[in-house]
Amino acid sequence: MASGGGNNRNGTHRNSLKGTTTTSTVSTDKPLSVNSNPSKPAFKNKSSPLTGASSGLRKSSPGSLGGGAAKDDAGVPGRVRVAVRLRPRNAEESVADADFADCVELQPELKRLKLRKNNWDTDTYEFDEVLTEFASQKRVYEVVAKPVVEGVLDGYNGTIMAYGQTGTGKTYTLGRLGEEDTANRGIMVRAMEDILAEVSPEIDSVLVSYLQLYMESLQDLLDPTNDNISIVEEPKSGDVSLPGATLVEIRDQQSFLELLRLGEAHRHAANTKLNTESSRSHALLMVHVKRTVKGREPAHSSDNGNSTSMARSLRPPLVRKGKLVVVDLAGSERIDKSGSDGHTREEAKSINLSLSALGKCINALAENSAHVPVRDSKLTRLLRDSFGGTARTSLVITVGPSPRHRGETASTIMFGQRAMKVENMLKLKEEFDYKSLARRLDIQLDKLIMEHERKQKAFEVEIERMTAEAQNRISEAERNYADAVEKERLKYQKDYMESIKKLEEKWMMNQQNQGNERKMVHIAEEVAEVKKLLSKETSLRKAAEEEVDNLKSQLAQLKMSEASANSEILKLRKMVEDEVCQKEKLEGEISMLQSQLLHLSFEADETRKRLDRGGPGKVPGRLDSPVSQVRSQLKDSGNGEKASVAKLFEQVGLQKILSLLEAEDADVRIHAVKVVANLAAEETNQQKIVEAGGLKSLLMLLGSSDDETIHRVAAGAIANLAMNEKNQELIMSQGGISLLSTTASHAKDPQTLRMVAGAIANLCGNDKLQTKLRGEGGIKALLEIVKCGHPDVLAQVARGIANFAKCESRASTQGSKTGRSLLIEDGALPWIVQNANSDASPIRRHNELALCHLAQHEVNAKDMISEGALWELVRISQDCPREDIRTLAHRTLASSPDFIAGLKRLRINY
Repeated sequence: MASGGGNNRNGTHRNSLKGTTTTSTVSTDKPLSVNSNPSKPAFKNKSSPLTGASSGLRKSSPGSLGGGAAKDDAGVPGRVRVAVRLRPRNAEESVADADFADCVELQPELKRLKLRKNNWDTDTYEFDEVLTEFASQKRVYEVVAKPVVEGVLDGYNGTIMAYGQTGTGKTYTLGRLGEEDTANRGIMVRAMEDILAEVSPEIDSVLVSYLQLYMESLQDLLDPTNDNISIVEEPKSGDVSLPGATLVEIRDQQSFLELLRLGEAHRHAANTKLNTESSRSHALLMVHVKRTVKGREPAHSSDNGNSTSMARSLRPPLVRKGKLVVVDLAGSERIDKSGSDGHTREEAKSINLSLSALGKCINALAENSAHVPVRDSKLTRLLRDSFGGTARTSLVITVGPSPRHRGETASTIMFGQRAMKVENMLKLKEEFDYKSLARRLDIQLDKLIMEHERKQKAFEVEIERMTAEAQNRISEAERNYADAVEKERLKYQKDYMESIKKLEEKWMMNQQNQGNERKMVHIAEEVAEVKKLLSKETSLRKAAEEEVDNLKSQLAQLKMSEASANSEILKLRKMVEDEVCQKEKLEGEISMLQSQLLHLSFEADETRKRLDRGGPGKVPGRLDSPVSQVRSQLKDSGNGEKASVAKLFEQVGLQKILSLLEAEDADVRIHAVKVVANLAAEETNQQKIVEAGGLKSLLMLLGSSDDETIHRVAAGAIANLAMNEKNQELIMSQGGISLLSTTASHAKDPQTLRMVAGAIANLCGNDKLQTKLRGEGGIKALLEIVKCGHPDVLAQVARGIANFAKCESRASTQGSKTGRSLLIEDGALPWIVQNANSDASPIRRHNELALCHLAQHEVNAKDMISEGALWELVRISQDCPREDIRTLAHRTLASSPDFIAGLKRLRINY
């Protein structure tokens, strides 16, 4: 640690702001009215009441600096919000300035601050929030920091910063721990309380690092030995990371307070005339919040519960990552007032240099300068995301009431006024947690395998039980049948023997009594009765045999049921094996399709890069689109890419390729739209793509996707399809012009604008679509695109205007159109005249041709003369390298009475 003027903090805290907590001022519903001139944020109190238009600074709801948290996936603009806080007089100022009034007067109900220049003149400024010396720490947190903290919990980056003169209460506002009185807790402590209350310890994480920027050296307050941390910037996203900083996971508020005490003990501070414990470094508290979003599954139809459950289980959890940066800037000071000398003077110089660099950056952003000097200081590099970046930023400027420091107070106020003009583009940072999905699927797969094995085993056990039960029942039935038959046989045999014996006895008796005729008759009757008994016994025996046959048939049915159950088991096993084979086959096809898509997308990217390196130099003589130029270059580049596209087209099929345009994975959609664009470059494929619904899918992508790569490639494919007249009518009927105009208004890449302008230019060449194209904003879209300034983009705009003017000229000649040109009514004529003599030959040629077509009709002559087109027509008739355009311009000048009169009035010899 450095020695000299600075010493380490030992846990003591700065002078607290005096005053007690009072009722916060009620914000009115009156709209905020400020000076319409952005370069003059202040206005004099001596002037008349404000009557100027609103400057466009959006006012948040009462009591809130940041407004509601944005929920869009795309970036949304968000201005830096600035609050001003007044420190009460301290003991020294109460004595020294007893005879003088405060230099600052606050009007919190109007959100205004008046700065006294002298006894009769004041300057008035407006802020997003004005906090008096009686404002409580809770009130300051709610209006300055709470909206930013809520945005961080929703997945946005946020910055809370304090700026002001030494001793005006910056550290009190941000870093007060509130150990003696919890009501004095600062923004850091209250922000962490809200974050820990919203996160779930099981699935979410909160990581904290605490740093200081001392003498342009970034040091770790949690690890003093780590005193030279490097700043790494991502080349693509521009995000700033600190790979060497200590990251501590926070689980509860007490551990966070201990971390703040440790950091404050290592922070540099010194005793100056302005503050007994003045910060000699800028402190940065970084809180990284990672939250899992619950309840974001899309709604499915309840008809197919299995597919709904499977789709839900295959959806990875959505994770939002937000970063909160709390910056306690060291106070700006004048060395003659602070009395700094020696090493303290060097510290003050370093602080003032870094604050000056920050002020330059904010000035450049407020003035929309093309160059922002971010690299002049490590402080500005660390805060590049906070001003002009993607973070929601709230700035609190602290001022004192003493008239002796009016200059420093005015400088602080002007810093806040300039910061209010800085616009950030807030972006939601969320991603899918594929690792968590993989772990969950592995667990689910293990459970399914175990469940399947358990059911299989239970099924086999049940089959074995049923088989054993059937066999036992059969055996028991056989035993019972055998016993019953044996019993019946023994009974009948016994009865039969007894009957025979009786008959023999009776017969013997009858033999002895042969003379008795009546006895013989009686014997005959008994014999008949015995016969009846024998007949009855015979029928009973037949019934028993039928019952035996019945039992045998039941046994046969049980055996057949067992065989059917066995065959059903074999079928189920075969179905399971077929399902496994089919799944492996589908996975192989998907893998092959993705590899082919990636390979073809890589080849298409390489081809596009080669085409981009070819430059915009050559333009065909006729009004060709940029996509037709790409097609001719693709033909010259060889048959390698054609073979790849044709092979994929044959193997996969157009329907499968088009279905990938609606895939959830953004990379798959990008690769698929590149393949469709390459296919659309061939005329033989265009009709197939349109019939298969490819045009509709491309237009839907323009409206639904936020990826500029998809916009660029989809617009190129639509430009190819727009070469066909039938396709042009389809594009217009499906709202293509509106989608292309919207895409152009959001595009930043010149290549995307070139493709959009080329598509609109092709549509401009259709005579039937002139009125509808203009009514849906096609001409205005082209005129908005010219703001890009890129030569290739301007060439496509000029081509579209020339096509439109040619169709208008033809319609006027045929008598189907009367009145002024729609191009002139939409304000295109000044741009045509301005670029008719452009250095780029394609732009010049198209604009010359457009002027000649417009000049064909006398009704346009007065507008063209007033806009200076007459001079250009004279130049074209004399200097144009193309003979047909020269002849057309000469014939037009010679045949128009208005042009002839204009030439005479301007004394042009022609």
